[in-house]
Amino acid sequence: MALSEGTYALGPHNGRLLLRTSRTGLGRRAGHDLTIEAAGWSGTARVELADPAASAVRIEIAVDDLEVREGLGGALSLTDANRAEIKRNLRKILKADGHPAITFESAKVSGTLSDFTIEGDLTIAGVVRSITVRGTADGDRIGAHATVAQSRWGIKPYTAFFGALKLADEVEIDATLSI
Repeated sequence: MALSEGTYALGPHNGRLLLRTSRTGLGRRAGHDLTIEAAGWSGTARVELADPAASAVRIEIAVDDLEVREGLGGALSLTDANRAEIKRNLRKILKADGHPAITFESAKVSGTLSDFTIEGDLTIAGVVRSITVRGTADGDRIGAHATVAQSRWGIKPYTAFFGALKLADEVEIDATLSI
């Protein structure tokens, strides 16, 4: 089935939204490169085939529903206790008490259905910055990717071991959808 014109509901029922972190610093061998899944997210995509610029996307991610799915590398395996600690740290870093959601709202869509770019505003912890999302579509399968530097949103990347282990500033965001 090919993607057609219309408005689509988005969420875990038809796609995955993953955040990937990496580590840096002298202590990077102790930490893990994380894959974090947005288990609770929703959105809409309006597709206008005749006029791609009239297309639009809106996504909302519940901070409390970010789940650590995988931890690669590290001196020790990632435990359930580690996952719980990471989740607590995410809540603090993303100021979840005052800002329970991360949102993305498109401002401009360009390109073709098979190779497109979405420019828009990403709001994290109440700070709004523009980002560019690159995407592709093949039939009813859509893939999208963006790189976000945490520091642009005033977020200091997580550190441990007196700064020897650091999370890299860049977080990779990947979405895959079947519509």
